[in-house]
Amino acid sequence: MFNRQSQRQHWLADHFGHRNFTLAPASADASFRQYFRVISNDRSLILMDAPPEQEDLTAFIRVQQMLIKHHIHVPEIFAKNHEQGFLLLSDLGSTQYLDVLDDNNAMALYQQAIDSLLKLQTTPQTTPLPKYSQALLHDEMCLFDEWFIGAHLGYDLNDKQQRVLRETRQWLLGYALEQPQVMVHRDYHSRNLMLTEENNPGIIDFQDAVHGPFSYDLVSLLKDCYICWPDDFIDALCDYFLTQYNKIHHDTLTLKQFMNWFHTMTAQRHLKTIGIFCRLHYRDDKSNYLNDIPRTLGYLKKVADMYPELYEFNQLLTSLQPKIKAR
Repeated sequence: MFNRQSQRQHWLADHFGHRNFTLAPASADASFRQYFRVISNDRSLILMDAPPEQEDLTAFIRVQQMLIKHHIHVPEIFAKNHEQGFLLLSDLGSTQYLDVLDDNNAMALYQQAIDSLLKLQTTPQTTPLPKYSQALLHDEMCLFDEWFIGAHLGYDLNDKQQRVLRETRQWLLGYALEQPQVMVHRDYHSRNLMLTEENNPGIIDFQDAVHGPFSYDLVSLLKDCYICWPDDFIDALCDYFLTQYNKIHHDTLTLKQFMNWFHTMTAQRHLKTIGIFCRLHYRDDKSNYLNDIPRTLGYLKKVADMYPELYEFNQLLTSLQPKIKAR
């Protein structure tokens, strides 16, 4: 029985018909997937290693086929082995948006990312994507209670605090479900956008795509867990997104309405991401994500400050501050 390293080597040797290739780690991932850069005859490719007992390649392949047919810049698939959990992909390079973004290039790079996002949103779903349902949106927000408040802070919520969180989730759900529904990448941020010389950006990590609220991916992009931008910069890009969206869809959505969707979606997403970052630490032994919790909490607190309807939720966040600082 081959171990995983041997399986990789043998499958690649069978594919290339020789063993004249090098294999090196290409990037880390929050899931069980691993990525390796394969060099053979001066050609660079990416091996996705998705152990079949933990990961299923079906969704990645299905979404990739839809996106590439719609001329979205995603990796091509050159070879696959479903049984063993291997894909051989085109190499979009090693430069993430996060590596290069600065005050001088950010506006241009983000506008290109928004243009690609708008194109992604109009991709025909030849195979219908899973719905970003009320149940899924709700369950994601509950990760905050379980993994951040419970596992990370070690705090037991009283009945009133549990009620506040329930009512907050229900209020946020209303805004999520009333939005136009489109294809949602679900993790459209600076670590999943690759800087490319042509057709920038290259887009990766799209296998969890769903059909859901149209502001979600823009929130992922502009309220990024890994980099923070000034409010006026974000407002300008939201205006850019909405202007282009209205042109494409011959719609007349107002900026005021859109910003309500954007801000409330920010709260939904970061209740989820804070919970996931803690789960990655406590369940999966991936602790680096804890470093990004202060930024995501800051986004959440800012939304809570904006809305009178979130007054009690804001009080709850404030009451947790001593325990957060002690971590």
